[in-house]
Amino acid sequence: MRVLSGIQPTGRFHWGNYFGAIRQYIALQHADEAYYFIANLHALTTVRDREVLRRNTQDAALDLLALGLDPAKATLFVQSDVPEVSELCWVLMTITSQGRLERCHAFKEKKSKGIAADMGLYTYPVLMAADILAYDSNVVPVGEDQVQHIEVARDLAKAFNHRYGEVFVVPEAKVMPDAARVPGTNGEKMSKSYNNTIEVFEEVKAARKKIMRIETDSRPMEQPKEPEGDHLYQLCSLFVDDAKRQTLATRYRTGGFGYGEIKKLLADEAEAFFAPARERRRELESHPDRVIEILTDGAGRARRKARQVLDRVQQACGLAYTNP
Repeated sequence: MRVLSGIQPTGRFHWGNYFGAIRQYIALQHADEAYYFIANLHALTTVRDREVLRRNTQDAALDLLALGLDPAKATLFVQSDVPEVSELCWVLMTITSQGRLERCHAFKEKKSKGIAADMGLYTYPVLMAADILAYDSNVVPVGEDQVQHIEVARDLAKAFNHRYGEVFVVPEAKVMPDAARVPGTNGEKMSKSYNNTIEVFEEVKAARKKIMRIETDSRPMEQPKEPEGDHLYQLCSLFVDDAKRQTLATRYRTGGFGYGEIKKLLADEAEAFFAPARERRRELESHPDRVIEILTDGAGRARRKARQVLDRVQQACGLAYTNP
């Protein structure tokens, strides 16, 4: 089984990124083969500052390695270091209908809001399909909002295979059942778009300040509260074990506490939870050549696999005009 997924370097990773995706990547790296890439080509649809994109890409590599991605178990690389994917993207574009892309939710959402959508966003699902199909991926772990893009990859693989023979592996989406929906500081889903994030590697004092400002209701201290549905309780639940979670739930239902106590508990637990990763990140920062070596080695492995797939594609559709 070959697992593949990518994550965009559009900013520093926050709690939502970790509990919603990165944690699952780390768990799945023990599969037969795992490929994880930093999707800097996709990020060009939103990040237009050269230095910001460069720095974000470096930070993404550091963060993923610090959080537990093991280059001995998984292939980690930067998307643009595998040009075969861009070439494959063009081949797939030639069999992609305009109507199929117009139905994709990311494009439809921007269009409905009157936001100008460029061709990068419009053809985003085709590049994602190339990312997936280039490595003969069997399984693609995604959140529910990304399932449609995997369906595009499946449709394109089937259409190409129907026309040219069995060339592509048809991938399966793996909706991550334990991917947490992480509330942000205002109770909405944590997202950079909503400006409500707490970064994984944010300075401890800055993170605590954000936590103490998390929006809560105005119920008095003595009033019992139902924990389920309370976003502060949901955030605490990400970091504590079952015993502490049960104790916290009992406190909510009993009443007689202030939200400030829960915020302090959250800050303490989050700091302890990410402390080992912070230490690993500091160590990695002191050895930048090692990080570059990991990405270069990962790109080499990814390119070798993508080249095999692209050779099959070129032979099948006639781009390779000499006999193999």
